[in-house]
Amino acid sequence: MKAGEIAARSAARLGAVQALYQMEVSGATTADVIADFTAGKLPRETEASYTESEGDLDLFKVLVEKAVDRQATYDRAIARNLSRGWRLERIDAVARAILRTGAAELEQRKDIPTAVVIDEYVEIAKAFFEGPEPGFINAALDACAHDLRPADEGA
Repeated sequence: MKAGEIAARSAARLGAVQALYQMEVSGATTADVIADFTAGKLPRETEASYTESEGDLDLFKVLVEKAVDRQATYDRAIARNLSRGWRLERIDAVARAILRTGAAELEQRKDIPTAVVIDEYVEIAKAFFEGPEPGFINAALDACAHDLRPADEGA
């Protein structure tokens, strides 16, 4: 895979995390965030942006649409792997968005190795958090991979 394709996928992943966060906190719709990503305006109402050519629009759409359509399934997979006494609602909204997006990619894009998917979302977590959250994201997505990719152990 070429460096440009890798960067485009990374931009799509980050954009999808930002989109899910925005949808949760502002009530934006899937159509709103897809339009924003296509226009290079994600996250909305900030100065951060990138051009459409920098992001893999197809991957972005799959991640956002499936994370919304299958949220209950992903939330169950994530919740099963939380520490005793923790509920998904208690987790930071950005971390929830990272976990849901990662779960969507694990289930929907089996052509991308599990380790690559998990590493990408751990890197996104590192951009937002300086504490234990990246390790938590790593552990939670690794555990979710067993539920969402049962035939892919060890990939």
